[in-house]
Amino acid sequence: MQRDDLVYVGHMLDQARKARDKVHGVERSDFDRDENLQMTLAYLIQTIGEAARRVSSSFQRAHPQVPWARVVGMRHRIVHDYLHVDYDIVWAVVQADLAGLIGRLEETLPPDQR
Repeated sequence: MQRDDLVYVGHMLDQARKARDKVHGVERSDFDRDENLQMTLAYLIQTIGEAARRVSSSFQRAHPQVPWARVVGMRHRIVHDYLHVDYDIVWAVVQADLAGLIGRLEETLPPDQR
């Protein structure tokens, strides 16, 4: 494990928690009307994917419970298809996927870094 791996995983965890916290108590209709929230969540998901992309392959292999390829893939979709960001997918990722990702990322870190 490289020292940077823990930094990147910690950053992923921080960004995922921020995204989760941003939608706490927010209804889908509120999200649909709030362009700032839409862009913020897309950015946070993009940042999570960028950090995941920088985690070493050896660390990724040691922690297969994290869906590394899916996380990086979502980043690619947002960055490379930025004219067509599907905010239905952004909402679904934040609502359905981040809680599990947060738990899996926490498993990869030493207890004092969670």
